Amino acid sequence: MRDRFRDLEAPSASRKKDVVLMATVSSFEGLQPPTRSELRQFAELFTPLFQASSDEARRQAVAALSQCAHIPPAVALFVGSQPIDIAAPFLTSSPAIDDETLITIARTQGSAHMKAIVSRNALSPRVIDALVGLRQAEQRLAAPVEVEAPSIVPPEPPAPTSLEDAEAAARRANEEEMRNRIRELARHVSRPDGDRLGLRNLSPIQGALLVRFARNREAVLFAKALADGLSASRWLAERIMLDISGQQLATTLISLGMDFLEAVFVLERLYPHLAEPQHSVTRAWMVLDGLDPEECSARVEAWRRADTYTYLPEETETAHPAHEVPPARDRRIIGRTR
Repeated sequence: MRDRFRDLEAPSASRKKDVVLMATVSSFEGLQPPTRSELRQFAELFTPLFQASSDEARRQAVAALSQCAHIPPAVALFVGSQPIDIAAPFLTSSPAIDDETLITIARTQGSAHMKAIVSRNALSPRVIDALVGLRQAEQRLAAPVEVEAPSIVPPEPPAPTSLEDAEAAARRANEEEMRNRIRELARHVSRPDGDRLGLRNLSPIQGALLVRFARNREAVLFAKALADGLSASRWLAERIMLDISGQQLATTLISLGMDFLEAVFVLERLYPHLAEPQHSVTRAWMVLDGLDPEECSARVEAWRRADTYTYLPEETETAHPAHEVPPARDRRIIGRTR
């Protein structure tokens, strides 16, 4: 009987593995900074222990490793590639992940991992460029590819020999014109809802980038991300941001379908005077709350249409570097979008 009670008190096999994993991680935490041999030894021990442990032990181990300043690159890649519910704290806060590992994780994992990487307090320009490039590649792959049929000139119909033949030919021409109009209407209706006016709803990565750049008040990067979300030129994005009242940027964020609370945060960070309280909420909240989504979409589409008339990507990028102001003609025409 005594031995049976001892068996009940003993931890299960899985519990033993959890204890060993946490003990290994705790020992590694005490070695900061570890030597090269200690890093190699930890890399050899950690992976099999992690795979044999329970999900709860894995989460605790990842949370502990997120605070370590030095981790073997193989372990960082292994932990960052775990399911997002386990890897999220490591991706968002670990100081031990280098740029190459972050880019590899972003390329090999899903959008949830990319969003966690965007939430980090500090990102190098190399990682930011890689994230933007990956998001643009995803959009190109998701966009429907329209294959144009080869242009074949139909033979001219023979001249009508009678009034009945002339009427039949006119009727066939009307029917063909009607078919073409129906095809055009069907092509328009089949387009995604977010693209009916030429606009796209912000993807999670785009929204996270805008919030991040606004948090750090990185106006240049914010303008670049905003132009990408609008599928417009950088000059239009900068012109929108120059409205210090925040009204134009608020209109743009509403038209792009940005989350309301995130839009409030963006306005408050970029325009500090909008963070002042007013009627138990901030002025940014009041500005956004007073906008109509349909009117915002129509207004921003008008801005984009004017932008396409005045902006030539090839000429502008070569003639006007990013640090220069656009020509007076472009500024004057874009200025009418207010």
